[in-house]
Amino acid sequence: MALTTQNQRETVLDRRVARLAPPPLYQVVLLNDDYTPMEFVVHVLQQIFHKNEEDAARIMLLVHHEGRGVCGVYPRDIAATRVEMVRQLARAHQHPLQCVMEPAPDV
Repeated sequence: MALTTQNQRETVLDRRVARLAPPPLYQVVLLNDDYTPMEFVVHVLQQIFHKNEEDAARIMLLVHHEGRGVCGVYPRDIAATRVEMVRQLARAHQHPLQCVMEPAPDV
């Protein structure tokens, strides 16, 4: 018994270049409260967001005077992780510090 194979050739009629859009970005924001010490906010900014002392103090003062301060802009998963890390650290130290993420404004 003889086997016959047929070669099929496929012709590509239209080749499209796949273009991936960058992931949407979210900003992580600390919110002011009347109970969390400023030193703890600076510690959070240095520990979780890897800010140097000068940047951490500047952001802490924004939170204190304007009611909110942007800690950084990240893809959604990283932003959500940072928010949860802040909440856990604040809870562990019994501070009511609030942290949220929101879509970053288009630049």
